[in-house]
Amino acid sequence: MRRGLTLGLVSGLAGAASIAAVAQDLLEEDAKAPEQSQGIAGLSVLGEPVTRDMVEQGDEIYAESCAACHGAKLEGQPDWRRRTEGGRMPAPPHDDSGHTWHHADRDLFTITKLGLAAVVPGYESDMPAFEGLLSDDEIKAVLAYIKTSWSTRERGFQAAVSAGAEGKP
Repeated sequence: MRRGLTLGLVSGLAGAASIAAVAQDLLEEDAKAPEQSQGIAGLSVLGEPVTRDMVEQGDEIYAESCAACHGAKLEGQPDWRRRTEGGRMPAPPHDDSGHTWHHADRDLFTITKLGLAAVVPGYESDMPAFEGLLSDDEIKAVLAYIKTSWSTRERGFQAAVSAGAEGKP
């Protein structure tokens, strides 16, 4: 029993040392390449790598410009799949439970900048066009922030949809 306890203790210490070594390597890597360490898990928006700064900016802009309709936690409006009495669709969620991740970056950017009718002609929506209110970089930052809420599966699907849409008008 004493030998088992000793082996367990040695194994635990070795594991802790390994974790400490990996953490030290990561800290040194961050110091050597701050630009690379800023990347967020391979995410991109319109081919541009997503950085922590973009996500932080996007979080702030989303809170100011989008959360009133799409929810502070990206949850959307209640019954977002059913038309309102006025005949329009409520604001959908932008998290995994919604369908934002089904759309290519180019479409998401265009919808945000020019309004939904720019992608679906004649479609009436309560979503305003943000052209003149948000710069292109600010729109990309909001999209970057939204993407960070998606699971690996949804991120992968959306990246494939975006890659397939590249080069299309």
